[in-house]
Amino acid sequence: MNRILILGSGGSGKSTLSQRLSNILNLPVVHLDRYFWKANWVPTPNEEWDQIVENFTTEKEWIIDGNYSRTMDTRIKHADLIIYLDMSKWLCLYRVLKRRVMYHKKTRPDMNEACQEKLDWEFFKWIWNYRKRSRMKTITKLEQIKNEKQIIILKNRKEVRELINKLESTKGF
Repeated sequence: MNRILILGSGGSGKSTLSQRLSNILNLPVVHLDRYFWKANWVPTPNEEWDQIVENFTTEKEWIIDGNYSRTMDTRIKHADLIIYLDMSKWLCLYRVLKRRVMYHKKTRPDMNEACQEKLDWEFFKWIWNYRKRSRMKTITKLEQIKNEKQIIILKNRKEVRELINKLESTKGF
């Protein structure tokens, strides 16, 4: 597995899992948030964003984490393995609140340096509504490609720990 895509709601653990897998598998990590958000949380224009995603996905090795549903098909097309973190909204909200406190007036390691950690109402609502708005679309996409791609769906922290433990003992999938 040289190209791993990690999907899930905000706060589901995508960036943390990406970094853990990178350490185990020695693959480079691309945190999409770092490239999508320009200074002061200005989004990248669509055409520029499409090119950035295309450039990353054509590399030989990567772990890419992030949602960005408009470019999800491009990432899926190039991925060998897709990991979907299907966590509860309560866990996701807890983690987002926790990281807001941890990175108060700082920038998270997976973000553009010019974007200090924040939590606004729109992001809170996005996480709150993720399961009813986006989850089934993602599950349906994954169901359609299950015979072409390796897919792992993790539903809780225990399953994530078990995957990490298995990879640490075997050094691969």
